[in-house]
Amino acid sequence: MSKPVGPEEQGSSTRPYLIRALHEWCVDNGFTPYVAVYVSAGVQVPMEYVKNNEIVLNIGVDATSGLELGNEYISFKARFGGVARDIIVPVDHVVAIYARENGQGMAFPVPTPGEGTTAVAPADAQPAESSRAGLRLATTADDDAADAEAPSADEGAPTDTPPAGGGGRPALKRVK
Repeated sequence: MSKPVGPEEQGSSTRPYLIRALHEWCVDNGFTPYVAVYVSAGVQVPMEYVKNNEIVLNIGVDATSGLELGNEYISFKARFGGVARDIIVPVDHVVAIYARENGQGMAFPVPTPGEGTTAVAPADAQPAESSRAGLRLATTADDDAADAEAPSADEGAPTDTPPAGGGGRPALKRVK
């Protein structure tokens, strides 16, 4: 008979390891890694790019400087509107990491306010937890049609919206 596993025996979170692995896969294959981040207290990003407590960041080598994918935080410098900014994201606030060019990646559970997060969006904004609660990775049968062009060096800055779906490419879909 096996003994129940308590929180102290479960080990550390797999999320930072999966993020690093998918980032490496993207870079090795010439893809641009993007992360979708749930924004609350403790997340340091340019707030003017946050919509519905969410921001999507390009964490590719051409878009970042000093990128560190740690077990607790992701940190780097990036340019927004030509201005260099320091970015700090707790790993548990990353809700997805995926390749811009084909949408392949992984989604994670959204942190809830009960987990120590505090929403920063206006009260009338739709909370990210309800809009992403059923986030799952969706693909189409025509994976070979993923011929999106890669961004140039000046287009490599983080963006606030994920790539548009269409053209038969796999994409992250919101399921409500």
